[in-house]
Amino acid sequence: MPNSADEATSRRRWPRRLRRTVVVLLAVVLLGAASTYGWAWSRLNNDVDLVKVEHRPAPGKGTNYLIVGSDSRDGLSQQDKKNLHTGSAEGRRTDSMMILHTGAHGATMVSLPRDSWVTLPPFTYPMTGKRPGPSKNKLNAAFSLGGPELLVRTIEHNTGLRIDHYAEIGFAGFVNVVDSVGGVRMCLDKPVKDKKSGADLKAGCQTLDGRQALAFVRQRHQEANGDLGRSQNQQKFLAALAKRAARPDQVFVPWKSLPTVGAGLDTLIVDKGSDLRTLMSLFKAMKQVAGGDGNRLNVPVANRGLATSKGDALKWDEGRAKRLFERLRNDQPVGRRG
Repeated sequence: MPNSADEATSRRRWPRRLRRTVVVLLAVVLLGAASTYGWAWSRLNNDVDLVKVEHRPAPGKGTNYLIVGSDSRDGLSQQDKKNLHTGSAEGRRTDSMMILHTGAHGATMVSLPRDSWVTLPPFTYPMTGKRPGPSKNKLNAAFSLGGPELLVRTIEHNTGLRIDHYAEIGFAGFVNVVDSVGGVRMCLDKPVKDKKSGADLKAGCQTLDGRQALAFVRQRHQEANGDLGRSQNQQKFLAALAKRAARPDQVFVPWKSLPTVGAGLDTLIVDKGSDLRTLMSLFKAMKQVAGGDGNRLNVPVANRGLATSKGDALKWDEGRAKRLFERLRNDQPVGRRG
């Protein structure tokens, strides 16, 4: 049997062993975090140069992110395109646009319907060098004509808000992110069936996989408010996705969180001033909105069926929209939450 001297020696050694164990574990965690950061950083696509945007408004208070869902089919096979009902159009166009404002009063997410009737400001088109004067068009035309830079320029011109950061994700990235978190639970108050998007969902609570989720956020033909209704669905789903991805069983389990990060980065396009800390701040703000500690709004609309040379469009309520954007620019409360 060990004598008392041996026991005393063992007791003295135990704290040293514990400290060494803790140091080793911390080193492993920090090394893993650094490796993950480097891996994720290397995959980040900083493709949008906001410095090129002309005649920008002065910076306001708080931070404004422009979140864009595009119909880019990069990363999709022909079979994927068929299964997801995406069609086979080349290039990319906007399917959704949201301003996420963060500041002293929490987070506010404002949807800008793609059919919004706005002024496209003068812009030099990079492919032709031509510079047409200002013209009226739907908001999504800005992206198709001049890419992210013209979209940012158009939104700044029509809202007076300065966009600090840009984040865009395509179809493939969206589907992959949803699937990587194991799907997102949504509660629908009515069935959703839309042949064009492929949506075929029952009423009630259910978990949507990536394919079903994409169909849900794209459909608008059965929505009473059309593009406005779709914007509300997109906000609701995005908040639910952020909440699901932030669950402890997702964030703190490496083999679950790493696929989520990778799935998101595969088709994510951001501005040159963004890094992973920027994306974490964006994600934190989305989580705030999802948790009810924020606002989900649509830009105020006066006419949902404005007849134009480009087809029916949404006309903003200029007075109410101006007041909303002024409050965001000054980082003031904007009203009800949720």
